[in-house]
Amino acid sequence: MSIKFRLTIMSFFQFFVWGSWLITVGNYWFGTKQWSGAEFGAIFSTLGISSIIMPAITGIIADKFINAEKLYGILHILGGIALFYIPQVDNPTTFYWVIFAAMLCYMPTISLSNSVAYTILKNNNYDVVKVFPPIRVWGTIGFIAAMWLTNLSGNKASANMFYIAGFSAIVLGIYSFMLPKCPPQRLISENASFTEKIGLNAFKLFGTYKMALFFLFSMFLGGALQLTNMYGDTFLSEFANNPVYKESFVVKYSTIIMSISQISETLFILAIPFFLKRFGIKQVMLISMLAWVLRFGLFAYGNPADGLWMIILSCIVYGMAFDFFNISGSLFVETTTDSKIRSSAQGLFMMMSNGFGAFFGAQISGIVIDNYYTHDGARDWHGIWLAFAGYALVIAIAFAVLFKHNHNPNDVENVSH
Repeated sequence: MSIKFRLTIMSFFQFFVWGSWLITVGNYWFGTKQWSGAEFGAIFSTLGISSIIMPAITGIIADKFINAEKLYGILHILGGIALFYIPQVDNPTTFYWVIFAAMLCYMPTISLSNSVAYTILKNNNYDVVKVFPPIRVWGTIGFIAAMWLTNLSGNKASANMFYIAGFSAIVLGIYSFMLPKCPPQRLISENASFTEKIGLNAFKLFGTYKMALFFLFSMFLGGALQLTNMYGDTFLSEFANNPVYKESFVVKYSTIIMSISQISETLFILAIPFFLKRFGIKQVMLISMLAWVLRFGLFAYGNPADGLWMIILSCIVYGMAFDFFNISGSLFVETTTDSKIRSSAQGLFMMMSNGFGAFFGAQISGIVIDNYYTHDGARDWHGIWLAFAGYALVIAIAFAVLFKHNHNPNDVENVSH
């Protein structure tokens, strides 16, 4: 079995674990358990909290104490055990703590999977820039496959989604022990300060106006990143409450419809170099923000009949909204920060968007939906999506006015070499 194929399997199952439940947990929460929206927002905030505290810790462990592939495997096995326990939970508070434990194990494996792949490819003299993207795209395919399996097996509102996720996590954990060894690199100097070891020295970037503004907008937009993951499948499934749409394809196969978003994501990745070269980082990030406005706005007016095209288009737009922000943002950090703190700065970008942004977005959206858009147990999805669209539009306008950055066409070429 070739190195590339072994890493492709790892990438596929890395995101298969997540896709098994992330998009459909809303149906389980609201439909099967009938718990509240405010408490549901707290569930997704565990992704943000875990993204804030765990990657730095596991990074230090992998750098200094234990093989990265072994740490990766241990985390997946522990996370799989937590996922297996979730179907036994019968109240939202316990559910929160169990899913939190699972996310503390899962979220750092995303960056660890990249580190493991990079190390193994470099050790085997592969061109990482050329070889890694085709491997990584199988992660998105794994996410899509898990969504389809959950939906087609009739488990999009069933506790069985957690058994699927838990089983695949444990299998991946065991499999990782058979990967080539990735011993500790000990790249961090023994004389380095504690703040340097955990990447806090990158916080000095907040002292410059442009970087501070960039990280602030990263947090604000990060608040929108998980909203359709949180509520999208539930939104489509609740069209069943309307007799006109009850037997529609959208209601029966809502998760498959949502998977168009991930399919779009794989395609827009290929378009990013062209857009960056042509329009520059700021314009591409602005396009992303406007794409989020479209994503939410199309959902607001879509329906399973004459408005189906809006739902489909919204899912297609998602690829642009998600990819253009994450990749162009990462490139901005790469081209504007000192090489000595570049890795820490990338971690700070992810912490602000997927950490604090996701945390506040999840918490606040749950409270807003419960207090302003839920009446007698029924959710006003039209109003919910319009509110989210308005939020994204305000961010886009503020970003266009306040954020200044000169386009350099060589930025893309410099990073790729």
